[in-house]
Amino acid sequence: MTKIILSLLLALSSILGQTPDNSYIKKIPLNSVESLEFINVKAEVVNHHGKNGIQISAIEDDIEGETLVIIPEIIFKDGTIEVELSGEPAANADPQMRGFVGVAFRVNPSDYSSYECFYLRPTNARADNQLQRNHSVQYVSHPEFPWYKLRNDNPGVYESYVDMVPGEWTKIKIEVAGKEAKLYLHDAEQPCLIVKDLKHEESQGKIALWLHSSTLARFRNLAVTAK
Repeated sequence: MTKIILSLLLALSSILGQTPDNSYIKKIPLNSVESLEFINVKAEVVNHHGKNGIQISAIEDDIEGETLVIIPEIIFKDGTIEVELSGEPAANADPQMRGFVGVAFRVNPSDYSSYECFYLRPTNARADNQLQRNHSVQYVSHPEFPWYKLRNDNPGVYESYVDMVPGEWTKIKIEVAGKEAKLYLHDAEQPCLIVKDLKHEESQGKIALWLHSSTLARFRNLAVTAK
């Protein structure tokens, strides 16, 4: 009888997205713009390369301030974040723009003023220049540690190379545990970027879809497992 009750409880937990140790699994298909919070961006549902998702762009060119889509109801500290995304420079973007797209986590829930972030620079991945390729993926910690400070202070430590194609769906996974985070692309077994010293240390906060104002970004199938 005890085994039967335990099995029923586990099954119910799975349906509700809760696990027995009070962690949770949240899956958001991102096939609707309802309930999302938009910061200086606009969004619409699209079918891109045969897959449905949301397409996001800045509300105006050269906008100052954050360009984020805040995911409601989730408070995240440790665990995994998985999503399919694509990024490419917007039609009117400066030629130096790279299609910056990624995910912010541990976003300050009160005013979204600080966060950790992994993002991609898709057009760098197949550049005919090895140094530029080495800048394909990036970690930043906003606002104190932008990419240029991290690159100047610790060249090559907070960015890396991985192959990708601008505008194509790319699956990413972020693993976060304490002060460490790892970024994986394309279901790879090994991370393409490891950060051992998250700058905001062991904080908790929101999760946000992240893009630069020069980027046309798309996202689908967000899955968050909190531990």
